[in-house]
Amino acid sequence: MASEPRVVAIVQARLGSRRLPGKVLADIGGKTMLERVLARLGRAECPQEIIVATSRAQEDDPIAAVCERVGIRCSRGSEEDVLDRFHQAAAEVSAEVIVRITGDCPLIDPGLVDATTHSFLAEDPPVDFACNRLPWDRTYPIGTDTEVCSRGALETAWREAIEPHQREHVMPFFYENPDRFRILHVRSSDPQLGNLRWTVDTAEDLAFVREVYARFAGRDDFSWLDVLERVRQEPALAKLNAGVVHKTHLDVG
Repeated sequence: MASEPRVVAIVQARLGSRRLPGKVLADIGGKTMLERVLARLGRAECPQEIIVATSRAQEDDPIAAVCERVGIRCSRGSEEDVLDRFHQAAAEVSAEVIVRITGDCPLIDPGLVDATTHSFLAEDPPVDFACNRLPWDRTYPIGTDTEVCSRGALETAWREAIEPHQREHVMPFFYENPDRFRILHVRSSDPQLGNLRWTVDTAEDLAFVREVYARFAGRDDFSWLDVLERVRQEPALAKLNAGVVHKTHLDVG
């Protein structure tokens, strides 16, 4: 019987965000956003290891310090070429399956991470890439995004992707070349959920997330369905960042 592949979650994080500089270290109920992401992701069963991929820039030293404090490995690479940074991190930990998570999604759900990863692993014949959202087809809230690929597929993207957005957003090379890769899209039963915005790019987003955590007394063990129930019970919550325009996968910087 073949052994299970080594699954590693790589969390990309940097402090140089244009819309909300330093956001990944913003306080959310007494912990940094990055700590919240790592704590929630740590409850997922599939990833055998979590590694944070940040840049070699001096301004990202505090990210490395947080990783050291919480006992999470940190890989430091290119500041602008995030695909290269992922490729380096995957090599450092001998990852065979890579789960991409972003450090500005403090409502990432371990159950959705596992569901997407399990779906990737279960496909026969194997797929190259699985996700629970495509830029033009979202059925889960923005901010619960999980993308999974094989090491071989990542190697191909790393060698061949040339567009700036493909280097910055890591995975677009796959879904922009559906004739070359086997792709699995894991959907929810309610396409309207894709309109919900639970990521953090702006001060309004941060206010929303802080209010969500306040509803759970600063805990981080609630599920995405718990958040959904709160938002439906309190429509004013979603209005906090309803006016924020979501960046597309073509945006860079």
